[in-house]
Amino acid sequence: MTSLQVDEQHDGNEAAGSAGADEGYQRGLGARQIQMIAIGGAIGTGLFLGAGKAISKAGPSLILAYAIAGLVIFFIMRALGELLMYRPVSGSFSEYAREFVGPFAGFVTGWTYWLFWVVTGITEVTAAAQYMSFWTHDSFPQWAYALIFTVILYAANLISVKLFGELEFWFSMVKVTAIVGMILICAGILTIGFSDAADTATVSNLWNDRGFFPEGIGGTLMTLQIVMFAFLAVELVGVTAGESKDPEKTLPKAINTVPWRIAVFYIGALIMILSVVPWAEFQPGVSPFVAAFEKMGLGVGAAIVNFVVLTAALSSCNSGMYSTGRMLRDLALNGQGPKFFTKLTKSGTPLIGTTVSAALMLVGVWINYVAPGKAFDYVVSFATISGMWAWIMILVCQIRYRAKADRGELPQSTFKAPGAPWSSWFALLFIGMVIVMMGVDKDARISLYCAPLWTLILGVTYLVLKSRNPEGAAFNKR
Repeated sequence: MTSLQVDEQHDGNEAAGSAGADEGYQRGLGARQIQMIAIGGAIGTGLFLGAGKAISKAGPSLILAYAIAGLVIFFIMRALGELLMYRPVSGSFSEYAREFVGPFAGFVTGWTYWLFWVVTGITEVTAAAQYMSFWTHDSFPQWAYALIFTVILYAANLISVKLFGELEFWFSMVKVTAIVGMILICAGILTIGFSDAADTATVSNLWNDRGFFPEGIGGTLMTLQIVMFAFLAVELVGVTAGESKDPEKTLPKAINTVPWRIAVFYIGALIMILSVVPWAEFQPGVSPFVAAFEKMGLGVGAAIVNFVVLTAALSSCNSGMYSTGRMLRDLALNGQGPKFFTKLTKSGTPLIGTTVSAALMLVGVWINYVAPGKAFDYVVSFATISGMWAWIMILVCQIRYRAKADRGELPQSTFKAPGAPWSSWFALLFIGMVIVMMGVDKDARISLYCAPLWTLILGVTYLVLKSRNPEGAAFNKR
C-alpha cells in the first residue's frame, strides 16, 4: 500500500492487516526478529568505533550527552510509533512526508533516506576494514577488505526477508551478549579486582582527571553529532512495518525497549569502561571496547571484542542494503523513481534497488583506497545530517497528524506519543542545535556544504519529473 493508494478514510486496522500484501512484500518478520532488529539497530559503528573519538573530545561527560540524546531518540521513536499504528507501511518516512507535508517532502525524504543508508553502508564497511587491521596489521590493504565485505553482504541481502531477519537476529544477539559480558567483566574488576587494570580501576575515574567535564561544556556539545550518529538506524524498525507479521503488537513493543537499550548499551557500557580505564587513555579511530580489554591485559578478550565489533559493522551494512532497496521501490511505486525499481524477486526482495545501492556503496572502496586514515571521518558527518532529516520528517509529520486526529479529520492512533506535540517540538529544537554544532566543528562542516547541493539536485530532478507529468498524483498533494 502506498500513500497514493490509501482510502481517504485511512482505516488503521485494515491498513495494518494488508499493507505488506498490497506492497508485494512477504510478512516474514516475526516478533522475535523485530525486537532484535530494533535492539541491534542501535548498536553499531557509532558506539563501537565513533565513541573513541567522542571520549577523547569530551571525557566522562560523554555519558551525559548520550543520556540527553537518548531521551530525544525516545521522543522520535514514540512519534514514529504513533504514525506506524495509524498506518504501518514499508518506506514509512517518505509515505508520511507525502501525506502530511507534501509530494516534494516525500520525494526528498525517500531519496535522502536512501542516500543515508548508502553512505552508512560505506561507513560500516570502512569500520569493518579498520577492524581487520587488528589481526593483519596493515599487511592486507584496507580497501580490499571494504570490497570483499561489500560483495559478500550484497549476496547475502538477496535472500528472503525471513532469512534476513534470522541473520539479523543472531548478529544482534552477538552484539548484545558481548556488551553485557563486557559490563559484567568491568563490574568484576571494580568489585573483586583482577587483571592489569585492577590497581587503577575506580568509579572516581569519572571525575578524577579535571572533573566530569574535562574539556568544558563546549567539548561535550562538540560530540553531539558523533552521539547522534551512534543512534542512527533506530528508526529502521519503521522500514520493516510492511513485512512484520503482526505490526500492531510487535512494533510498539520494539519501540518501548528504546529507554533500556540506551541505558544498558550506551550509558551502562560507557560508565563501566571509563571507570576501569581513565578517559585520557582512549584514542580517536580505536574502538574503546577493544582498547579497554587491551588496557586490562586481556588480549584474548580484545580479539573477541574486535570480532564482535566487526560483526556489528557488517550487520549494520546488511541492514542498510535491506533499507535502500525498499526505499527505492517505495519511490518507484509512487511515481517518484524509475519504474524498474518496483521489480521483486520470487522471494519478495527488491533486486534492482538493492543492486544499484550496493554498486554505489563501492564508492567506499575508493575512499578507503585514496584516504584510508580519514575515510571514517569523511562519511560520518554526511551520514549524520542525511539521517537526521528522516527524524525531522517523522517529528513534523507526527505533529501534523496529531493535530488532524484531534480535530477528528483522521482516526486516533492506538499508540500515542507521550507529551506530544511538546515532546516532538523539543526533539526538533535539539536536532537544530546539533546541526548548529556541526557547523562549528570543522571536521563535520563539510556535510553542511554537501546538504544544499544534494537539495538542489533533488529540486531540479523533481521539477523535471513533474514537468513531464504535471497532473500526476505523485506530484500533487491530495
